[in-house]
Amino acid sequence: MEGDQVEKMVLTKNGRKTAVDKECDGEENKSVESKVYMDYNATTPMAPEVIQTVTEAMHEAWGNPSSSYTAGRKAKEIINKARESLARMVGGRPQDIIFTSGGTEANNLVIHTALRHFRESQVLGQDGPGEDHKRAAGATPHFITSNVEHDSVRLPLEHLVKEHMAEATFVPVSKITGQVEVDDTIAAIRPTTCLVSIMLANNETGVIMPISELSQRIQILNQNRMALGLPRILMHTDAAQMIGKGRVDGQDLGVDYLTIVGHKFYAPRIGALYVRGPGVTTPLHPMLFGGGQERNFRPGTENTPMIAGLGKAAELVNKNCEDYEAHMKEVRDYLEERLEASFGKQRLHLNSQFPGAKRLCNTCNFSVWGPGLQGQMVLSHCKTLLASVGAACHSEKGDQPSSILLSCGIPYEVAQNALRLSVGRDTTKEDVDVIVEDLKQSVAQLEQNRVT
Repeated sequence: MEGDQVEKMVLTKNGRKTAVDKECDGEENKSVESKVYMDYNATTPMAPEVIQTVTEAMHEAWGNPSSSYTAGRKAKEIINKARESLARMVGGRPQDIIFTSGGTEANNLVIHTALRHFRESQVLGQDGPGEDHKRAAGATPHFITSNVEHDSVRLPLEHLVKEHMAEATFVPVSKITGQVEVDDTIAAIRPTTCLVSIMLANNETGVIMPISELSQRIQILNQNRMALGLPRILMHTDAAQMIGKGRVDGQDLGVDYLTIVGHKFYAPRIGALYVRGPGVTTPLHPMLFGGGQERNFRPGTENTPMIAGLGKAAELVNKNCEDYEAHMKEVRDYLEERLEASFGKQRLHLNSQFPGAKRLCNTCNFSVWGPGLQGQMVLSHCKTLLASVGAACHSEKGDQPSSILLSCGIPYEVAQNALRLSVGRDTTKEDVDVIVEDLKQSVAQLEQNRVT
Protein backbone atom coordinates (compact mmCIF):
# COMPACT_ATOMS: atom_id res chain seq x y z
CA MET A 1 0.00 0.00 0.00
CA GLU A 2 1.19 3.55 -0.69
CA GLY A 3 1.79 5.96 2.18
CA ASP A 4 2.11 5.40 5.89
CA GLN A 5 -1.52 4.70 6.68
CA VAL A 6 -4.31 2.42 5.58
CA GLU A 7 -7.84 3.79 5.61
CA LYS A 8 -10.63 1.43 6.56
CA MET A 9 -14.08 2.49 5.37
CA VAL A 10 -17.43 1.44 6.79
CA LEU A 11 -20.53 2.66 4.94
CA THR A 12 -23.51 3.24 7.17
CA LYS A 13 -27.17 3.31 6.22
CA ASN A 14 -27.43 7.09 5.84
CA GLY A 15 -24.64 7.20 3.27
CA ARG A 16 -21.93 8.30 5.68
CA LYS A 17 -18.60 6.55 5.74
CA THR A 18 -16.61 6.21 8.91
CA ALA A 19 -12.91 6.18 8.19
CA VAL A 20 -10.54 4.66 10.73
CA ASP A 21 -6.88 5.38 10.06
CA LYS A 22 -4.51 2.63 11.11
CA GLU A 23 -0.77 2.96 11.48
CA CYS A 24 1.38 0.41 9.65
CA ASP A 25 2.05 -1.33 12.99
CA GLY A 26 -1.68 -2.03 13.23
CA GLU A 27 -2.55 0.28 16.12
CA GLU A 28 -5.66 2.36 15.55
CA ASN A 29 -5.16 6.08 15.21
CA LYS A 30 -7.30 8.00 17.63
CA SER A 31 -8.68 10.29 14.91
CA VAL A 32 -11.90 9.01 13.44
CA GLU A 33 -13.28 11.04 10.56
CA SER A 34 -16.81 10.89 9.22
CA LYS A 35 -17.20 10.84 5.44
CA VAL A 36 -20.24 11.77 3.40
CA TYR A 37 -20.77 9.63 0.30
CA MET A 38 -22.26 11.38 -2.74
CA ASP A 39 -21.36 9.10 -5.63
CA TYR A 40 -24.53 7.06 -5.92
CA ASN A 41 -24.46 7.17 -9.72
CA ALA A 42 -21.23 5.17 -9.54
CA THR A 43 -22.58 2.54 -7.16
CA THR A 44 -24.93 2.13 -4.23
CA PRO A 45 -24.59 0.09 -1.05
CA MET A 46 -26.95 -2.84 -0.75
CA ALA A 47 -30.11 -1.95 1.16
CA PRO A 48 -30.39 -3.68 4.57
CA GLU A 49 -33.43 -5.62 3.33
CA VAL A 50 -31.42 -6.78 0.32
CA ILE A 51 -28.51 -7.94 2.49
CA GLN A 52 -30.93 -9.92 4.64
CA THR A 53 -32.52 -11.52 1.58
CA VAL A 54 -29.13 -12.46 0.12
CA THR A 55 -28.04 -13.96 3.43
CA GLU A 56 -31.22 -16.01 3.79
CA ALA A 57 -30.86 -17.32 0.24
CA MET A 58 -27.28 -18.38 0.97
CA HIS A 59 -28.48 -20.40 3.96
CA GLU A 60 -31.79 -21.76 2.68
CA ALA A 61 -31.48 -21.92 -1.12
CA TRP A 62 -27.96 -23.18 -1.70
CA GLY A 63 -29.13 -26.00 -3.96
CA ASN A 64 -28.89 -26.12 -7.73
CA PRO A 65 -32.09 -24.50 -9.08
CA SER A 66 -32.34 -27.28 -11.69
CA SER A 67 -32.48 -29.96 -8.98
CA SER A 68 -35.63 -31.57 -7.53
CA TYR A 69 -34.60 -31.72 -3.87
CA THR A 70 -35.79 -29.14 -1.33
CA ALA A 71 -32.86 -26.70 -1.48
CA GLY A 72 -33.00 -26.75 -5.29
CA ARG A 73 -36.75 -26.18 -5.42
CA LYS A 74 -36.37 -23.34 -2.94
CA ALA A 75 -33.72 -21.75 -5.17
CA LYS A 76 -36.01 -22.04 -8.19
CA GLU A 77 -38.87 -20.41 -6.29
CA ILE A 78 -36.64 -17.51 -5.28
CA ILE A 79 -35.48 -16.98 -8.86
CA ASN A 80 -39.05 -17.03 -10.17
CA LYS A 81 -40.16 -14.54 -7.51
CA ALA A 82 -37.27 -12.21 -8.37
CA ARG A 83 -38.13 -12.42 -12.06
CA GLU A 84 -41.69 -11.37 -11.29
CA SER A 85 -40.51 -8.40 -9.20
CA LEU A 86 -38.17 -7.18 -11.94
CA ALA A 87 -40.90 -7.56 -14.55
CA ARG A 88 -43.24 -5.36 -12.49
CA MET A 89 -40.48 -2.80 -12.04
CA VAL A 90 -39.98 -2.31 -15.79
CA GLY A 91 -43.52 -2.95 -17.03
CA GLY A 92 -42.87 -6.35 -18.57
CA ARG A 93 -43.78 -9.99 -18.05
CA PRO A 94 -41.70 -12.49 -16.07
CA GLN A 95 -40.71 -14.28 -19.28
CA ASP A 96 -39.27 -10.99 -20.58
CA ILE A 97 -36.53 -10.96 -17.92
CA ILE A 98 -33.15 -12.62 -18.55
CA PHE A 99 -30.64 -12.57 -15.69
CA THR A 100 -27.07 -11.58 -16.57
CA SER A 101 -23.86 -10.93 -14.65
CA GLY A 102 -24.39 -7.17 -14.98
CA GLY A 103 -25.09 -4.28 -17.30
CA THR A 104 -21.98 -4.76 -19.41
CA GLU A 105 -22.98 -8.30 -20.33
CA ALA A 106 -26.57 -7.24 -21.01
CA ASN A 107 -25.46 -4.46 -23.36
CA ASN A 108 -23.03 -6.74 -25.18
CA LEU A 109 -25.74 -9.39 -25.51
CA VAL A 110 -27.99 -6.89 -27.27
CA ILE A 111 -25.26 -5.84 -29.70
CA HIS A 112 -24.33 -9.48 -30.39
CA THR A 113 -27.99 -10.28 -31.05
CA ALA A 114 -28.49 -7.37 -33.44
CA LEU A 115 -25.41 -8.36 -35.42
CA ARG A 116 -26.50 -11.96 -35.79
CA HIS A 117 -30.13 -11.06 -36.48
CA PHE A 118 -29.02 -8.78 -39.32
CA ARG A 119 -26.99 -11.58 -40.89
CA GLU A 120 -29.87 -14.05 -40.62
CA SER A 121 -32.27 -11.50 -42.07
CA GLN A 122 -29.96 -11.08 -45.05
CA VAL A 123 -29.97 -14.81 -45.74
CA LEU A 124 -33.73 -15.15 -45.35
CA GLY A 125 -34.50 -12.08 -47.45
CA GLN A 126 -32.14 -12.52 -50.38
CA ASP A 127 -35.01 -12.31 -52.86
CA GLY A 128 -36.63 -9.26 -51.27
CA PRO A 129 -38.07 -6.46 -53.42
CA GLY A 130 -36.86 -2.94 -54.06
CA GLU A 131 -33.67 -1.02 -54.65
CA ASP A 132 -33.23 -0.39 -50.93
CA HIS A 133 -33.16 -4.11 -50.29
CA LYS A 134 -30.53 -4.59 -52.99
CA ARG A 135 -28.36 -1.99 -51.28
CA ALA A 136 -28.79 -3.75 -47.92
CA ALA A 137 -28.24 -7.30 -49.16
CA GLY A 138 -24.75 -8.54 -48.41
CA ALA A 139 -23.84 -5.23 -46.77
CA THR A 140 -22.25 -4.50 -43.41
CA PRO A 141 -24.69 -4.03 -40.50
CA HIS A 142 -25.02 -0.48 -39.22
CA PHE A 143 -25.49 0.57 -35.58
CA ILE A 144 -26.60 3.91 -34.17
CA THR A 145 -25.81 5.19 -30.70
CA SER A 146 -24.97 8.53 -29.09
CA ASN A 147 -21.62 10.11 -28.36
CA VAL A 148 -22.32 10.09 -24.60
CA GLU A 149 -22.93 6.37 -24.08
CA HIS A 150 -21.40 4.13 -21.44
CA ASP A 151 -18.25 2.26 -22.49
CA SER A 152 -20.15 -1.05 -22.45
CA VAL A 153 -22.00 0.18 -25.56
CA ARG A 154 -19.36 2.39 -27.13
CA LEU A 155 -16.40 0.02 -26.94
CA PRO A 156 -18.11 -3.09 -28.40
CA LEU A 157 -19.26 -1.01 -31.35
CA GLU A 158 -15.82 0.51 -31.84
CA HIS A 159 -14.38 -3.01 -31.77
CA LEU A 160 -16.83 -4.23 -34.43
CA VAL A 161 -15.96 -1.25 -36.61
CA LYS A 162 -12.24 -1.87 -36.17
CA GLU A 163 -12.69 -5.51 -37.17
CA HIS A 164 -14.75 -4.46 -40.23
CA MET A 165 -17.73 -6.39 -38.88
CA ALA A 166 -20.03 -3.39 -38.58
CA GLU A 167 -20.44 0.31 -39.19
CA ALA A 168 -21.53 2.70 -36.47
CA THR A 169 -22.82 6.26 -36.19
CA PHE A 170 -22.30 8.09 -32.92
CA VAL A 171 -24.97 10.78 -33.01
CA PRO A 172 -23.83 13.94 -31.17
CA VAL A 173 -26.02 15.25 -28.40
CA SER A 174 -27.44 18.75 -28.63
CA LYS A 175 -25.24 21.41 -27.05
CA ILE A 176 -28.44 23.19 -26.02
CA THR A 177 -30.43 20.37 -24.38
CA GLY A 178 -27.72 17.77 -23.70
CA GLN A 179 -30.09 15.25 -25.29
CA VAL A 180 -29.82 13.05 -28.33
CA GLU A 181 -32.19 14.70 -30.76
CA VAL A 182 -34.79 12.40 -32.31
CA ASP A 183 -34.53 14.01 -35.77
CA ASP A 184 -30.74 13.63 -35.79
CA THR A 185 -31.03 9.96 -34.88
CA ILE A 186 -33.65 9.26 -37.53
CA ALA A 187 -31.54 11.08 -40.12
CA ALA A 188 -28.66 8.70 -39.37
CA ILE A 189 -30.67 5.58 -40.26
CA ARG A 190 -29.56 3.64 -43.34
CA PRO A 191 -31.02 0.62 -45.17
CA THR A 192 -28.47 -1.47 -43.25
CA THR A 193 -29.27 -0.12 -39.79
CA CYS A 194 -29.96 -2.99 -37.38
CA LEU A 195 -29.90 -1.43 -33.90
CA VAL A 196 -30.41 1.92 -32.22
CA SER A 197 -29.03 1.97 -28.67
CA ILE A 198 -29.50 5.16 -26.64
CA MET A 199 -29.19 5.33 -22.85
CA LEU A 200 -32.29 6.36 -20.90
CA ALA A 201 -30.41 8.83 -18.69
CA ASN A 202 -26.82 10.00 -18.78
CA ASN A 203 -24.67 9.03 -15.82
CA GLU A 204 -22.71 12.31 -15.71
CA THR A 205 -25.22 15.03 -16.57
CA GLY A 206 -28.37 13.20 -15.51
CA VAL A 207 -30.10 14.29 -18.73
CA ILE A 208 -33.01 12.01 -19.67
CA MET A 209 -33.19 11.05 -23.33
CA PRO A 210 -36.39 11.11 -25.47
CA ILE A 211 -36.57 7.33 -25.85
CA SER A 212 -40.34 7.00 -26.15
CA GLU A 213 -40.57 9.51 -29.02
CA LEU A 214 -37.61 7.92 -30.77
CA SER A 215 -39.12 4.43 -30.47
CA GLN A 216 -42.40 5.62 -31.96
CA ARG A 217 -40.61 7.05 -34.97
CA ILE A 218 -38.62 3.83 -35.45
CA GLN A 219 -41.76 1.70 -35.24
CA ILE A 220 -43.26 3.69 -38.12
CA LEU A 221 -40.07 3.30 -40.12
CA ASN A 222 -40.05 -0.44 -39.48
CA GLN A 223 -43.48 -0.79 -41.04
CA ASN A 224 -42.20 0.83 -44.22
CA ARG A 225 -38.95 -1.15 -44.13
CA MET A 226 -40.84 -4.43 -43.91
CA ALA A 227 -42.65 -3.61 -47.15
CA LEU A 228 -39.28 -2.92 -48.79
CA GLY A 229 -37.67 -6.12 -47.49
CA LEU A 230 -35.27 -4.22 -45.25
CA PRO A 231 -34.08 -5.55 -41.87
CA ARG A 232 -36.00 -4.50 -38.81
CA ILE A 233 -34.36 -1.83 -36.64
CA LEU A 234 -34.16 -3.06 -33.05
CA MET A 235 -34.39 -0.52 -30.21
CA HIS A 236 -32.39 -0.72 -26.98
CA THR A 237 -31.99 1.54 -23.97
CA ASP A 238 -29.60 1.20 -21.06
CA ALA A 239 -31.75 2.14 -18.06
CA ALA A 240 -28.98 1.71 -15.46
CA GLN A 241 -29.20 5.25 -14.10
CA MET A 242 -32.98 5.70 -14.24
CA ILE A 243 -34.20 2.68 -12.28
CA GLY A 244 -34.99 3.61 -8.70
CA LYS A 245 -34.93 7.34 -9.51
CA GLY A 246 -37.98 7.56 -11.74
CA ARG A 247 -40.63 5.48 -13.45
CA VAL A 248 -39.36 3.00 -16.03
CA ASP A 249 -41.80 1.11 -18.26
CA GLY A 250 -40.51 -0.83 -21.24
CA GLN A 251 -43.92 -0.84 -22.90
CA ASP A 252 -44.35 2.93 -22.64
CA LEU A 253 -40.78 3.46 -23.81
CA GLY A 254 -41.50 1.20 -26.80
CA VAL A 255 -38.12 -0.52 -26.67
CA ASP A 256 -37.20 -4.08 -27.60
CA TYR A 257 -34.45 -4.30 -24.97
CA LEU A 258 -33.83 -2.56 -21.66
CA THR A 259 -30.74 -3.01 -19.48
CA ILE A 260 -31.09 -3.36 -15.69
CA VAL A 261 -28.06 -2.86 -13.42
CA GLY A 262 -28.44 -3.97 -9.81
CA HIS A 263 -25.71 -2.00 -8.10
CA LYS A 264 -27.26 1.27 -9.25
CA PHE A 265 -30.41 0.70 -7.14
CA TYR A 266 -29.15 -0.81 -3.87
CA ALA A 267 -28.95 -4.37 -5.20
CA PRO A 268 -25.94 -6.70 -5.62
CA ARG A 269 -23.57 -6.43 -8.59
CA ILE A 270 -25.71 -8.45 -10.94
CA GLY A 271 -27.96 -7.43 -13.81
CA ALA A 272 -30.79 -8.38 -16.09
CA LEU A 273 -32.05 -7.69 -19.57
CA TYR A 274 -35.67 -6.95 -20.37
CA VAL A 275 -36.50 -8.36 -23.81
CA ARG A 276 -39.95 -7.85 -25.28
CA GLY A 277 -40.93 -11.46 -26.01
CA PRO A 278 -37.45 -13.01 -26.16
CA GLY A 279 -37.00 -15.35 -29.09
CA VAL A 280 -40.58 -14.78 -30.27
CA THR A 281 -41.42 -11.09 -30.69
CA THR A 282 -37.83 -9.93 -30.31
CA PRO A 283 -34.70 -11.86 -31.34
CA LEU A 284 -32.21 -12.90 -28.68
CA HIS A 285 -29.09 -14.93 -29.48
CA PRO A 286 -26.88 -16.30 -26.70
CA MET A 287 -23.21 -15.43 -26.41
CA LEU A 288 -22.61 -18.44 -24.16
CA PHE A 289 -23.52 -22.09 -24.53
CA GLY A 290 -23.92 -24.50 -21.67
CA GLY A 291 -26.51 -26.12 -19.44
CA GLY A 292 -29.62 -24.47 -20.82
CA GLN A 293 -30.45 -22.12 -17.97
CA GLU A 294 -32.46 -18.96 -18.71
CA ARG A 295 -34.11 -20.84 -21.61
CA ASN A 296 -30.66 -21.18 -23.25
CA PHE A 297 -30.42 -17.39 -23.67
CA ARG A 298 -27.92 -17.09 -20.82
CA PRO A 299 -26.74 -20.54 -19.65
CA GLY A 300 -24.80 -21.14 -16.45
CA THR A 301 -25.98 -22.21 -13.01
CA GLU A 302 -27.95 -19.29 -11.61
CA ASN A 303 -26.43 -17.11 -8.90
CA THR A 304 -29.41 -17.58 -6.59
CA PRO A 305 -28.40 -15.30 -3.67
CA MET A 306 -27.56 -12.37 -5.94
CA ILE A 307 -30.73 -12.87 -7.98
CA ALA A 308 -32.70 -12.94 -4.73
CA GLY A 309 -31.11 -9.63 -3.75
CA LEU A 310 -31.89 -8.13 -7.13
CA GLY A 311 -35.50 -9.18 -6.76
CA LYS A 312 -35.75 -7.68 -3.28
CA ALA A 313 -34.27 -4.40 -4.51
CA ALA A 314 -36.87 -4.38 -7.29
CA GLU A 315 -39.61 -4.89 -4.68
CA LEU A 316 -38.36 -1.84 -2.81
CA VAL A 317 -38.45 0.22 -6.00
CA ASN A 318 -41.96 -1.02 -6.81
CA LYS A 319 -43.20 0.06 -3.37
CA ASN A 320 -41.25 3.26 -2.79
CA CYS A 321 -40.01 4.75 -6.07
CA GLU A 322 -42.11 7.91 -5.87
CA ASP A 323 -40.92 8.57 -2.33
CA TYR A 324 -37.30 7.91 -3.32
CA GLU A 325 -37.58 10.28 -6.25
CA ALA A 326 -39.23 13.08 -4.25
CA HIS A 327 -36.66 12.88 -1.45
CA MET A 328 -33.63 12.83 -3.75
CA LYS A 329 -34.95 15.75 -5.78
CA GLU A 330 -35.53 17.80 -2.64
CA VAL A 331 -32.01 17.14 -1.38
CA ARG A 332 -30.46 17.71 -4.84
CA ASP A 333 -32.25 21.04 -5.21
CA TYR A 334 -31.12 22.07 -1.74
CA LEU A 335 -27.56 21.13 -2.67
CA GLU A 336 -27.62 23.37 -5.73
CA GLU A 337 -29.11 26.23 -3.70
CA ARG A 338 -26.36 25.92 -1.10
CA LEU A 339 -23.65 25.76 -3.77
CA GLU A 340 -24.97 28.93 -5.41
CA ALA A 341 -25.19 30.69 -2.05
CA SER A 342 -21.65 29.64 -1.13
CA PHE A 343 -19.80 30.32 -4.38
CA GLY A 344 -22.09 32.82 -6.12
CA LYS A 345 -23.88 32.45 -9.42
CA GLN A 346 -20.99 34.10 -11.27
CA ARG A 347 -18.48 31.46 -10.12
CA LEU A 348 -20.72 28.40 -10.16
CA HIS A 349 -21.57 26.62 -13.38
CA LEU A 350 -24.28 23.95 -13.11
CA ASN A 351 -23.23 21.57 -15.88
CA SER A 352 -26.29 19.36 -15.53
CA GLN A 353 -28.90 22.04 -16.15
CA PHE A 354 -29.98 22.24 -19.80
CA PRO A 355 -33.02 24.26 -20.90
CA GLY A 356 -35.90 22.07 -22.02
CA ALA A 357 -34.34 18.80 -20.84
CA LYS A 358 -35.48 16.63 -17.95
CA ARG A 359 -32.83 15.16 -15.69
CA LEU A 360 -32.38 12.61 -12.95
CA CYS A 361 -33.70 13.61 -9.55
CA ASN A 362 -30.38 13.03 -7.77
CA THR A 363 -27.63 14.36 -10.05
CA CYS A 364 -25.71 17.63 -9.72
CA ASN A 365 -22.74 18.21 -12.00
CA PHE A 366 -21.07 21.56 -11.34
CA SER A 367 -17.85 23.54 -11.68
CA VAL A 368 -16.42 26.29 -9.50
CA TRP A 369 -14.77 28.76 -11.85
CA GLY A 370 -11.16 29.67 -11.23
CA PRO A 371 -7.58 28.62 -12.05
CA GLY A 372 -6.19 25.65 -10.19
CA LEU A 373 -9.65 24.38 -9.20
CA GLN A 374 -9.69 21.23 -11.32
CA GLY A 375 -12.21 18.71 -10.03
CA GLN A 376 -9.63 16.19 -8.89
CA MET A 377 -7.67 18.87 -7.04
CA VAL A 378 -10.76 20.09 -5.21
CA LEU A 379 -11.70 16.54 -4.21
CA SER A 380 -8.17 15.77 -3.01
CA HIS A 381 -8.38 18.65 -0.52
CA CYS A 382 -11.84 17.71 0.78
CA LYS A 383 -11.90 16.11 4.22
CA THR A 384 -15.41 14.63 4.27
CA LEU A 385 -16.77 14.47 0.71
CA LEU A 386 -16.60 11.23 -1.24
CA ALA A 387 -17.54 11.93 -4.86
CA SER A 388 -16.11 11.83 -8.38
CA VAL A 389 -15.38 14.05 -11.34
CA GLY A 390 -17.57 11.89 -13.57
CA ALA A 391 -18.01 8.24 -14.48
CA ALA A 392 -16.00 5.98 -12.14
CA CYS A 393 -14.71 3.96 -15.11
CA HIS A 394 -13.02 7.12 -16.46
CA SER A 395 -11.39 8.17 -13.18
CA GLU A 396 -7.90 7.20 -14.38
CA LYS A 397 -7.92 10.08 -16.87
CA GLY A 398 -6.80 12.49 -14.14
CA ASP A 399 -7.12 16.17 -15.01
CA GLN A 400 -8.50 15.53 -18.49
CA PRO A 401 -12.03 16.97 -18.67
CA SER A 402 -14.94 14.64 -19.25
CA SER A 403 -15.56 13.90 -22.91
CA ILE A 404 -19.26 13.69 -22.02
CA LEU A 405 -19.33 17.28 -20.78
CA LEU A 406 -17.33 18.49 -23.77
CA SER A 407 -19.79 16.70 -26.07
CA CYS A 408 -22.62 18.56 -24.34
CA GLY A 409 -21.02 21.91 -25.14
CA ILE A 410 -19.48 22.63 -21.73
CA PRO A 411 -16.34 24.77 -22.33
CA TYR A 412 -13.01 23.01 -21.74
CA GLU A 413 -11.93 25.22 -18.85
CA VAL A 414 -15.31 24.71 -17.14
CA ALA A 415 -15.42 20.95 -17.74
CA GLN A 416 -11.92 20.64 -16.30
CA ASN A 417 -13.22 21.90 -12.94
CA ALA A 418 -16.28 19.65 -12.92
CA LEU A 419 -17.48 17.56 -10.00
CA ARG A 420 -20.40 15.14 -10.06
CA LEU A 421 -22.38 14.81 -6.87
CA SER A 422 -25.15 12.24 -6.85
CA VAL A 423 -27.30 11.91 -3.76
CA GLY A 424 -28.97 8.76 -2.47
CA ARG A 425 -32.13 7.66 -0.72
CA ASP A 426 -30.76 8.46 2.73
CA THR A 427 -28.76 11.60 1.95
CA THR A 428 -29.91 14.45 4.19
CA LYS A 429 -29.79 18.22 4.05
CA GLU A 430 -27.42 18.03 7.00
CA ASP A 431 -25.08 15.97 4.81
CA VAL A 432 -25.33 18.69 2.18
CA ASP A 433 -24.40 21.37 4.71
CA VAL A 434 -21.35 19.36 5.76
CA ILE A 435 -19.99 18.77 2.27
CA VAL A 436 -20.66 22.32 1.05
CA GLU A 437 -18.56 23.61 3.93
CA ASP A 438 -15.94 21.02 3.01
CA LEU A 439 -15.93 22.23 -0.60
CA LYS A 440 -15.61 25.86 0.52
CA GLN A 441 -12.62 24.93 2.67
CA SER A 442 -11.04 22.98 -0.18
CA VAL A 443 -11.45 25.82 -2.69
CA ALA A 444 -10.16 28.38 -0.19
CA GLN A 445 -7.11 26.26 0.54
CA LEU A 446 -6.29 25.80 -3.14
CA GLU A 447 -6.65 29.52 -3.78
CA GLN A 448 -4.47 30.35 -0.77
CA ASN A 449 -1.79 27.91 -1.97
CA ARG A 450 -1.88 29.56 -5.36
CA VAL A 451 -1.34 33.01 -3.86
CA THR A 452 1.54 31.92 -1.63
